[in-house]
Amino acid sequence: MATNDKNYLVEVNSQLGAALDKQVAALPDKFNKQRFMQNCMTVLQDGQADFSKVEAKTVVRTLLKGAFLGLDFFNGECYAIPYGTQCNFQTDYKGEIKLCKRYSKNPIKDIYAKVVKEGDYFEEVIENGKQTVNFKPKSFNDGEIIGAFAIVLYQDGSMMYDTMSKAEIEHTRQVFSKAKDSKAWKESYGEMCKKTVLRRLCKLIDLDFDTAEQCQAFEDGSEFDVKEQPKEKYQAQDVYANNGKEVIDGEFKELNGGGADE
Repeated sequence: MATNDKNYLVEVNSQLGAALDKQVAALPDKFNKQRFMQNCMTVLQDGQADFSKVEAKTVVRTLLKGAFLGLDFFNGECYAIPYGTQCNFQTDYKGEIKLCKRYSKNPIKDIYAKVVKEGDYFEEVIENGKQTVNFKPKSFNDGEIIGAFAIVLYQDGSMMYDTMSKAEIEHTRQVFSKAKDSKAWKESYGEMCKKTVLRRLCKLIDLDFDTAEQCQAFEDGSEFDVKEQPKEKYQAQDVYANNGKEVIDGEFKELNGGGADE
């Protein structure tokens, strides 16, 4: 159910415009205010979510987080999710990839995550002290998901990766997810598996945000609610921890094609 109350939409539009003008120093370079506001109003008016019970100022605060990060609600790079009288901000898989590529201190050539299903070939190998990941997905595989992994390839030739079994993903979902029974988990389980392992890898990528507002918005956009000491530079809170599992340096070979599964 879309939000078609004209007075409500006018109020959100007015408050959002004023907030963007007030927070202009926290916005990314070349931020297009007019296009951002138009896309936000389109999402509120034509989208499926009903914001009629959510206070306008709460919606505006959520939309601002997307603006700080330079993400587009209309293109699905992030979401404003009404929950009762509140509105929650959440980044999408492709939005997190965009941010990593933009803010990584070590320039990224490619970053992505993939699910591993029954029938796929997946192995981690250590030979002569060198670690390698081989992945050969079965074509048109409709088998059950058994895990997921994320890869970051840097322009200097180095890489990092992380893996999670389905059991680890489910543990993270059940214990730390802000909405473990959400529509996303029920209808887009594979995408949520990819986002879960990608978000854990992201915490080990050295991201250098321009402002504290960007760093905080990135942390707020996580699907998961795990407390960690704030980063000294930004004093951000609610940082997603890696649950004690270290990310491993190594090589990746996809034996049946490659590229990002975005």
